[in-house]
Amino acid sequence: MLSLIFDYTAKIANERSLDRVLMLMADMGRDMIASDRCSVWMLDANNNELWTKVAHGINEIRIPRTAGLVGYAVTHDQAVLIDDAYTNEKYRDYLVNGALRTDQQTGYRTQALIVIPFKNLEGEIIGAYQAINKMTPSGQFSAKDMEYLTLAASYAGKSLESAMLAQEIEETQKEILITMGEIGESRSKETGNHVKRVAEYSYILAIGAGLSREEAELLKMASPMHDIGKVAIPDDVLNKPGKLTDEEFQVMQTHTQIGYNLLKNSNRRILKTAAVVALEHHEKWNGRGYPQGLKGENIHIFGRITAIADVFDALGSERVYKKAWELDRILDLFREECGEHFDPKLVDVLFEQLPAILQVREAYSDTQLDKIKQSP
Repeated sequence: MLSLIFDYTAKIANERSLDRVLMLMADMGRDMIASDRCSVWMLDANNNELWTKVAHGINEIRIPRTAGLVGYAVTHDQAVLIDDAYTNEKYRDYLVNGALRTDQQTGYRTQALIVIPFKNLEGEIIGAYQAINKMTPSGQFSAKDMEYLTLAASYAGKSLESAMLAQEIEETQKEILITMGEIGESRSKETGNHVKRVAEYSYILAIGAGLSREEAELLKMASPMHDIGKVAIPDDVLNKPGKLTDEEFQVMQTHTQIGYNLLKNSNRRILKTAAVVALEHHEKWNGRGYPQGLKGENIHIFGRITAIADVFDALGSERVYKKAWELDRILDLFREECGEHFDPKLVDVLFEQLPAILQVREAYSDTQLDKIKQSP
């Protein structure tokens, strides 16, 4: 048992994702007491709900905070042990609104149950463990199982609070980066929705190119800052409706270096990534881009991906100096520039992932997002 606990606690301590922490917690609880299923429920105080999207055998569900046996345990701060959900009378009403209703929907047969609430460092209940059906001949949970799951719950509360805090910090960073990206775009009288779409496209392309989900998420968070250096470009250059002169284009090119200089000194991985994206998203596969004239794989993969995401969205959007291009014309350009402007492998990924990218373009269109902002 100690070996099992140490193994799981080591994995949990090294995990950043709240979803994966929750799954590890569910696995730990199940393995500690040999249950068929274990769920980790979290309390959403703002919406007065309990939710789980990490549970063995079911998808994400949300219930009122007082519903079911989990609701009882959380509301009364009381652990519950039941030998048979179908014959228990004491908690009958809670079972009918919880486990028994779920059994009706899924065809699963709930017999033995344990529910243990867990708390944060301030002693506030933030969720509960729920274990279902003991996988032994007796089929019954014991007092020792209660003790083990209570131990797991004690550790779960503290670990989940840390994971939730880390997620909140990361979400705050995302919001700040999106907002700063929108500021950069607003200087050129463009919609901030552009940076949202570029972020989503970058994620899809990164996954399609074989990057890990962690790397893809990192790029998604950083890519909205690709044009932050535009904040320092004069309006008469940034918003010129016609073609730029050579001198004006040289001024425009400086936005890459300016963006990099703004971000390069941070020790935060998101901002360090954003610095690379800002500097290299105008480099070209053939070495004729700017500001450094990097060629091929000397251009960071994040810069190569953002270049495709940025150009795809820019061509399909109306700008002060052009009308939006039709999709066929955009795709023709990518075919022509494959191996010239763009990494040929990533162009292949663009075409492979085009249905998903077009779904994002529709979902994050300027019209759709404006409707969302205006809705009550």
